Amino acid sequence: MLRKDGHMKIVFLEADTLGRDVDLSSFDQLGEVIKYPSSTVEETIQRIQEADVVVVNKIPMKAKTLEDAKKLQLICITGTGTNIVDFSYTNSRNIRVANVKSYSTQSVVQHTFALLFYLYEKLHYYDQFVKSGEYIRSDIFSHFNVRFHELSGKTWGIIGLGEIGRGVAEVAAAFGCKVIYYSTSGRNDNPAYQRVELDALLQESDVVSIHAPLNQTTRGLLGEEEFRRMKKDAILLNLGRGPIIDENALARALKEEWIGGAGLDVLSAEPMSPDNPLKDIQDSTKLIITPHIAWATIEARQRCTREVYQNIAAFQKGEERNAVRE
Repeated sequence: MLRKDGHMKIVFLEADTLGRDVDLSSFDQLGEVIKYPSSTVEETIQRIQEADVVVVNKIPMKAKTLEDAKKLQLICITGTGTNIVDFSYTNSRNIRVANVKSYSTQSVVQHTFALLFYLYEKLHYYDQFVKSGEYIRSDIFSHFNVRFHELSGKTWGIIGLGEIGRGVAEVAAAFGCKVIYYSTSGRNDNPAYQRVELDALLQESDVVSIHAPLNQTTRGLLGEEEFRRMKKDAILLNLGRGPIIDENALARALKEEWIGGAGLDVLSAEPMSPDNPLKDIQDSTKLIITPHIAWATIEARQRCTREVYQNIAAFQKGEERNAVRE
């Protein structure tokens, strides 16, 4: 709610995570707005001391960062995940937390298939075949040196059949795939698709895509034992969270060809750590990594911004919108 003087101070701690091409001027209607491109934890402590509302993406919202923010009433997360928040602390101070939902579903579904087809149809190889001049020197109109397959008739295994997972399932089915899924929570029972245990999913799937949140159940879910159970030509896609995969085990699986390839949009540390074992794999027919951009179409980022605006506006009216309590 507003202060008695009608004033509200809104601090964006990581405005650049929304992109500099997204217009944030509408927030000026809601109060005094301060926008920082990025902030460290130490800078955050100073910057939010007078804030009523904090808009944040990755900076931990815990006692260390919040204890001096005596006026803080609302934390707005520019994403769906809430693992940056210490809810025991925020609840003890009656600080509301609001996230954004469903803003990036179509973007992530689209990027899932972009990664898949880059690997599945060996597009890097064929692009280089043409650009190198080899196609000019070819004596036939086509080229068959690197084989690829139809997606129709293959089995697509989904780990995490939430909103994004269901979107991927619909598109995969439209391509003629048999869709199976593993529920990481054990509570998702969707009659439209066959639910299986993880081992069965890994053994049967030609494509495995991860769309699960990071929690105690999913951290390290796929390691050496799991990769060895997969088909030798299977494609692994991770659009959930990086730590769901053991990256050392994945690097070995790719180098020793336990699986066919991997497309990742998330990593255990972001930006990528210089000692990430996947950095050494330069073969783009085996591995493609994108820098956490599946969510980041301009349309999705604009939707995200509108959602945050509406969360703050609702709070000012005394309404709850996308409130999170854990």
